[in-house]
Amino acid sequence: MSGKVVLVTGCSEGGIGFSLCEEFAQAGCKVYATARRLEAMKSFSSPSIERLTLDVTSDEDVERVIEHIVKTEGRIDVVVNNAGIGCFGPAIDIPMEQVKKTFDTNTFGVLRVARCAIPHMAARKSGLIITIGSIVGDIPTAWHGIYSASKAAAHALTEILWMECKPLNVDVMLVAPGGVKSNLPTNAAPVFGLPPQSLYKSFIDQIIARMHASQSSGSMPTDKFAQAIVSKALSTKPPLYFSLGANAGLFGFLRWLPRGWVLGFLWKRLSRK
Repeated sequence: MSGKVVLVTGCSEGGIGFSLCEEFAQAGCKVYATARRLEAMKSFSSPSIERLTLDVTSDEDVERVIEHIVKTEGRIDVVVNNAGIGCFGPAIDIPMEQVKKTFDTNTFGVLRVARCAIPHMAARKSGLIITIGSIVGDIPTAWHGIYSASKAAAHALTEILWMECKPLNVDVMLVAPGGVKSNLPTNAAPVFGLPPQSLYKSFIDQIIARMHASQSSGSMPTDKFAQAIVSKALSTKPPLYFSLGANAGLFGFLRWLPRGWVLGFLWKRLSRK
C-alpha cells in the first residue's frame, strides 16, 4: 500500500479522472478528487477519496485546493492534470471564446496546477506531476483541431516541466490516451454546431462521426486504463511518456512516417463520404 497523497482534477462520473481516483484509492492512496461541481462526483466507493470543488481555470481555486491538501496532509505526492474539455468542429468555425476556454482548461490549467504544486514537492525533493494528454496532441486530426492544438501545447509544456523539474528531484509523466471510454463527447455535444456561413456543411456527418470516434467498440474500458496509469505512477521510476487505448499503436507508428503523408492519410479517413 503506497500511502501517497494524490490530487486528481476533472473527476466527474463516467470519466477517466473518476476511475483514476478509485484506482489510486485501491492502491492505498489518500485521494483528493476534484471537479467544478461536487454533485458530479457522487458515487465513489472508497472512504479514502475526498471530494473538493476545483475549477482549473481559476488561479484562486487552484491555490485554495493545493494549500488545503498540504495543510491537511503535510504534503502532496502525486498530481494528475486530467481536467479537459472537447472542442469539435472545423477550426475556423469555432468561436474564439470557445477556443480560449479550451486552451484555458486543457493547457493553462496544467500550468496553473503544476506551478502551485511543484514548490511543495521540491521542498521535499519528491513528487510526480502527470498530464493526461492525447494521441491527437502528437498528431492532430481534422474536426477536432482546436482540442488537438491545446493538447499539443500541453504535451510541450509537460516535456518542459520534465526537464526543468530534474534539479528539483520531481518526476513528470505525460500520458497520451487513444480511445478510452469516457464522457468527453457527451459533454462536448451540447456546444457543437456549425455556423450558418460554414464552408463545411457538406461534412457534417464526418464531423459527428469524429466526435464519437473515441467511444467505439474497440475503445479501452476506463477502469483498465486507470489501472495501467496508476501502476506506472506508483512505480519506482515513472516513464516520461506513456500511451495506450484504441489507435495508440497506430498513432505511435505514424509518428515515424513523413508528416505530409500522415496528415494526408488521416484527412482521407476523416473526410470520406
